[in-house]
Amino acid sequence: MEQTSDISAKPRRNGVSSWICGQPFSARFWLLPASALAGFVAWLLVVKLGDYPGFILPTPVAVWARFLRAASDGSLLRHTVVTLGEVLAGLGLGVSVASVLGYLLARSRTVERLLSPYIVASQAVPIVALAPLLVLWFGPGEFSKILICALIVFFPVLVNVVVGIRTVEEDLRDLMRSLRATRWQTFAMLELPAALPVLLGGLKIGATLSVIGAVVGEFVGADRGLGFLVNVARGQYDTALVFVAIFTLVLLALSLYGLVSLAERWLLAWRR
Repeated sequence: MEQTSDISAKPRRNGVSSWICGQPFSARFWLLPASALAGFVAWLLVVKLGDYPGFILPTPVAVWARFLRAASDGSLLRHTVVTLGEVLAGLGLGVSVASVLGYLLARSRTVERLLSPYIVASQAVPIVALAPLLVLWFGPGEFSKILICALIVFFPVLVNVVVGIRTVEEDLRDLMRSLRATRWQTFAMLELPAALPVLLGGLKIGATLSVIGAVVGEFVGADRGLGFLVNVARGQYDTALVFVAIFTLVLLALSLYGLVSLAERWLLAWRR
C-alpha cells in the first residue's frame, strides 16, 4: 500500500525566505551585518571612483565623524528626543482614534455609510499639502507635528481595524450569544483575539509612517527635531549631518517596528 504524504507538514517556502530560513542560526545572525558592510563598501567605492566632493556625497568615514561630533555636543540627542516624543504622541493619538472609529464602522453599516465617504475623501489630499495649513492653524509647536503624525497613521490603522473585526466568523458570534455573553465579553474574548493579528499588522505600518509624519511637520515649520536638523544641515551644505539625521530617523522607524514585532510575538503566543 502506497504511503501518503504528511499533510501536517509545514508549507514550503520559496525564494529568498526559503534560503534564509534554511541557514543555520549563526549564518542568519551574520547576514545583516555582512549586507550592511557590503553596502558601506559599495558606498565608499562610489565616492572614490566618482570623485564626488564632500558636500555632494560624503564618505562613510566622514558621516561617522560627523555623527560623533553631533553626539558629543548633545545636539543629536536633543533633536532625537523631540522627534521621538512627537512620533509616540502622534502614534498613540492616531491609533486610539482609528481603533474606536474602526470598531464603530465594522459593527454598524449605518455609521459606515455615513462616514466612509468623508474618510476616503480625506485621504485624497496629501498630508504634505495639509501640513502647512495645520502649522498655520495650530502654530509651529509640537501639537501641530503630533496632529500630522496622527493623521498619517489614522487611515492604515483604521482599515486594518475594520478588516480585523469583520474577519470574526458569524458562527462564533452566535456561539457567544447562545452563552449569553455581554457585549464587553464578546469584544474581549472573541473579537479582539480574533482580530489582533490584523490589528498588529496595521500598527506596524502606523509605527513607520508616524516617523514620516513628524519629519513632514518639522520640514514645514519647527525650531527643533530631526527634520529641522536636516533643513539646517542642508542650508549649510553639511551633507554629512544630513546623512546622520536620516540614519537616525531610519533607526527610530526600525526600533518602533521591532517593538511592535516583539509585542506581536508576545500577544500572539497562543497561536503557536
